[in-house]
Amino acid sequence: MAIKSDNKQKTVSGIICLTTVGVIFGYLAWMMGMSNMLKTMMYTAHDLLLNTVLYLMAICVLTGALGKIFMEFGVVHIIEQLLKPLMRPLFHMPGVASLGAVLTFLSDNPAIISLAHDKRFSTYFKKVQFISLTNFGTAFGMGMLVIVSMMGHGYFVAPLVGLVGAFVGCIVSTRMMQRLVLRDYPQYATEEVVDGEENANYNVDDEEHETKDSLFVRILNALLDGGKDGVRCGVEIIPGVLIISTFVMMLTFGAGEGGYTGAAYQGVELLPYLAQKINFIFQWLFGFNDPHLVAFPITALGAVGAALGLIPTFATNGWIDANAIAVFTAIGMCWSGYLSTHTAMLDSLGYRNLTPKAIASHTVGGLVAGITAHLMFALITLIAGNGIM
Repeated sequence: MAIKSDNKQKTVSGIICLTTVGVIFGYLAWMMGMSNMLKTMMYTAHDLLLNTVLYLMAICVLTGALGKIFMEFGVVHIIEQLLKPLMRPLFHMPGVASLGAVLTFLSDNPAIISLAHDKRFSTYFKKVQFISLTNFGTAFGMGMLVIVSMMGHGYFVAPLVGLVGAFVGCIVSTRMMQRLVLRDYPQYATEEVVDGEENANYNVDDEEHETKDSLFVRILNALLDGGKDGVRCGVEIIPGVLIISTFVMMLTFGAGEGGYTGAAYQGVELLPYLAQKINFIFQWLFGFNDPHLVAFPITALGAVGAALGLIPTFATNGWIDANAIAVFTAIGMCWSGYLSTHTAMLDSLGYRNLTPKAIASHTVGGLVAGITAHLMFALITLIAGNGIM
């Protein structure tokens, strides 16, 4: 009886799966043409592999080496002591987690993985904190690039307001992720990422290593070991980036100037179309004055770099203002393509099954970041006047 029930359940789930896949790809093929759809899918994935994944791998290598140097010579311990009073009340994270925020701010989301794979870094964390590193680090991903890009368009105060909004969104996302994890795994509140025996052995090895090796050898080993960790992390993020980013971009971008040709980064613009149907919500929450502006947060779900490419078009058409820049900065930093990286990041950390919780938490965090930036900008404008940029 149980076997029949199991077979029936598999049959039903199989039919649902085939129907869902058929509807999605049937819609894409109907809009783009079967040949163009397949070409775009392959060319987009290929371009992501060459120009995005390898770029991210390079970032992982460099930040992995930098993080290893910081850990080898006690910088991590100093940061832990200085920022512990701030990090624990706001994020329920050890002060050393701030190193991850700095590295992701200067580079991109996967930089946090390079640190997380280092045992000297992970020994500071309980499991629930370690898991929420994905949300915490992502909220600052590519922050420097986003802020500098916005300032390059002549806005200076608005991006800083957006930075504060992203900080608030990070608190919400990190805390919400921890709460969701503890609801199903309460033991993670006290379990260590590295058990006591392994941690003790690791520290003994470190002490012998520091005693026997010269300064030059310690620096060289730290750089090379960190770089190797970065290469491994770069390989691990390939599936998530290629599969999810390709799919999101095909639903976000439109046809080229000459129509559908099968080129990379073409799509059906379904997500922006649906978002425009409820533009009044975005206007109320974020203060958007034009429905086209919803394309930025939609695109930022998959890739904030692609979202930044929309700004010149917005400016040319007169759709953008300082409030939108503040909101874009907050959402762009906080989300920073999390839909395409969260799966890969949690898979790399060994908690793939918690991906839905991370995505749900970060979705809320990004919305809170945008709302916070809008309200803060409105308040500053009310106090300082309309000339603020």
